[in-house]
Amino acid sequence: MLLVCVPLLMVAACGAGAAIEPSPTVATSASGQVVPEAQAYVDAVNAKDLAALVASFAPDGEIVDVSRSIKGHDAIRAWADREVIGGSLRVIEVAEQRADGQKLLVYWAPAGSDGWRAHYDFTVGGGRIVKADLQYA
Repeated sequence: MLLVCVPLLMVAACGAGAAIEPSPTVATSASGQVVPEAQAYVDAVNAKDLAALVASFAPDGEIVDVSRSIKGHDAIRAWADREVIGGSLRVIEVAEQRADGQKLLVYWAPAGSDGWRAHYDFTVGGGRIVKADLQYA
């Protein structure tokens, strides 16, 4: 799959097999661009903006974090404040496009962690995230 990142690439400066990770701002691939609802989540994580992260979800939105279900703005706010805000999130590629959303391959690094790849599957509706299914890649 061809990956094109605009406006910049962040490249590891040393070591054999240096990795290229896309900018968190705009990532595209052969299968398309990040949908605005998912991009709002990515932007909120990287800006450490808890209110914007919560606002990216429908009032009755749900997060499935591996096997835990977190539903509604109050529960999402508590979860994100404890486990998300302070970390960084980079979109590597759009793995799947659907009429109701998309699955992204991301690089998630919680605060104090080197991070790992994960699949974030966003179902959207009405301009907000209805469900985000976050699974290890």
